[in-house]
Amino acid sequence: MTGATEPGFDPSVLDAAQRHGDACVVCRKRWPRPRVRVGHVPGGGGVFACAECAALLPVPAPATPAGERPARQRPAWAAAGD
Repeated sequence: MTGATEPGFDPSVLDAAQRHGDACVVCRKRWPRPRVRVGHVPGGGGVFACAECAALLPVPAPATPAGERPARQRPAWAAAGD
């Protein structure tokens, strides 16, 4: 099952192991098997990344109704007390 904000990946740029969730979508490492779900391919299959690579991927913006501007979000590096 795919989430509303989960990004989709183009399966034509992925190898078979990446499309089936057996290799990291970023670095292609197969062992240990990637565990962080970072998206999906058409048909609903999960795309996974190793923890190190998953931290490098951009976080998708939340979906908004048509015509509305998304709310400004604080950058991750901004201190909570500012």
